[in-house]
Amino acid sequence: MWKCAAAICAALLLLVGAAVGGAKSSARVEEARHLVGPRGTISVWVYLSDKGTRPPGPLPTDLVSPRALARRAKSLPADRLVDESDLPLLSSYVEKVSSCVSRIRHTSKWFNALSVDATPDQIDALEAFPFVREIDLVVKFARSRTPDPERGSAPEAGLGKTASDQTLDYGSSLSQVDLENIPAVHATGNSAQGIIIGHFDNGVRLLAHEAFDSLRSRIIAQHDFVDHKTSVAPNDPDPGFGGHGVATLSTMAGYKPGQIVGPAFGATFILARTENDSSETPIEEDNWAEAIEWAESLGVQVTSTSLGYFDFDPPYTSWTWQNMDGRTTVITRAAVMAARKGVIVVNSAGNEGINRAGDPNTLIAPADADSILSVGAVNPSGVRASFSSYGPTVDGRTKPDVMAVGTDVYVASATQVNAYDYEQGTSFSCPLTAGVAALVLKAHPEATAMQIINAIKMTGSYATAPDRYYGWGIIDAVAAINYLGTTPSAPPKAFALIQNYPNPFNPVTHIQFLVPEKSEVTVRIYDVLGRLVRTLVQRVYPPSAAPYDLVWDGLGSNGEHVASGAYLCRMNATGASGASSVLVRKMMLIK
Repeated sequence: MWKCAAAICAALLLLVGAAVGGAKSSARVEEARHLVGPRGTISVWVYLSDKGTRPPGPLPTDLVSPRALARRAKSLPADRLVDESDLPLLSSYVEKVSSCVSRIRHTSKWFNALSVDATPDQIDALEAFPFVREIDLVVKFARSRTPDPERGSAPEAGLGKTASDQTLDYGSSLSQVDLENIPAVHATGNSAQGIIIGHFDNGVRLLAHEAFDSLRSRIIAQHDFVDHKTSVAPNDPDPGFGGHGVATLSTMAGYKPGQIVGPAFGATFILARTENDSSETPIEEDNWAEAIEWAESLGVQVTSTSLGYFDFDPPYTSWTWQNMDGRTTVITRAAVMAARKGVIVVNSAGNEGINRAGDPNTLIAPADADSILSVGAVNPSGVRASFSSYGPTVDGRTKPDVMAVGTDVYVASATQVNAYDYEQGTSFSCPLTAGVAALVLKAHPEATAMQIINAIKMTGSYATAPDRYYGWGIIDAVAAINYLGTTPSAPPKAFALIQNYPNPFNPVTHIQFLVPEKSEVTVRIYDVLGRLVRTLVQRVYPPSAAPYDLVWDGLGSNGEHVASGAYLCRMNATGASGASSVLVRKMMLIK
């Protein structure tokens, strides 16, 4: 057992005396030291060197939930479902750190770190501990979400589509879900039932809203990481506190026929309050990092975050566009870690397209993360909203990934249980996209997170030529589901050539097709000049409920490696009845 904690810390402070810190502290910590003065408090990350010794052999699987293990098993080897990142911090290290700081804010298993409040002298004492590897600044952000543009107004009467030909009555929400082909998926009975979605926002102050009547019974966990309580309804009476969360949650999962129907209205939810709206208490990224660890361990499959960070509270120096490289901010690194564990992470790209126009990119963290879906905004006609942030990342990756409706979005009111408003921002294109990801996962529960992300991107409206403003383009729920193949109980009614996966590809890609009857099928690859590159198959196929799968390895007829570029896959099929079809798909080989 340790001696008196206060005595240990006092002894350490005497040892460091007036020595100048910095041996383990980052330059940002050193800058903050000078800004706050000797008696000021700084929020820092304390990174530890290890998690202690452990017996040889596999780690216990009960470190995470069975649901998390099942999700991880789709994308990780069986012997790596649980790893060092799932182990808790070493309690003896935590006790020693706790004895020398003003407050422990959060702990992170994934980063083997603690977020703490400490004075400059206390930071010096922390540096003296041999198990402390590094000390870095906890980012304190200005009071701003993405930030959202001004609230929209209702579209003029007579504009848009009617819900008369829809299975459900979407009311005024039809225009925001129709562009993404969501009603067609709902018509099949798919509303993301059983898919677990994590909703991270500034809380949800009005869960009593009528749009959440059917959702409330499907909330399996909720936690407030700002005020450290269970309910995500903020205590502050200001209607802005938790109001944004009402709007984003209703966009994704609201269900009140005649008013609003969100894409994932049948899903199961984990709710987390990670943002503090108070101007006195800055927003910190460690709230989100702890929340994503918590939700991942509970088995979350999709997360939707309509938050992002860029500006610091004074006097700290803000991030710059150069920091949007996918590896600098803690929140970005946490998003990448979740993606590696098989979570489909969806985040707003940001609304900085006008405010920071002229910068090489206007992204906000964690939209710069690799292996997640960063979402920009278009209007219901498919035109990019001028405020929507653009890329690419500093390391050259195309961002945003995809686009969805983010203007004139019909949402639940945060102040009246039966009222509705119009909002705009990438804050709303994000939950629409997360909802579509849940629909695709429901249709293909065997698919990995990256397969679903790829399907959504490869069926976007700009998939053949992604750019820095639209990414892979406007999402299409039906096309994304079909991209991963169909598994009907009976043979299809028509010939089908499914878009190859992956696309672009290197070195191999899968080409799938369906035939409704016994058919002679020829599948050939051509270059863009129409020259035959290779015949993949020429034979008779019986009808099948499951698609046939071919693999092209990027080789020509003589076994040579073909050049990078665009290619055409052409399927000629003739059935026993005499019915025939010629179908073509464009493919991209990138080396």
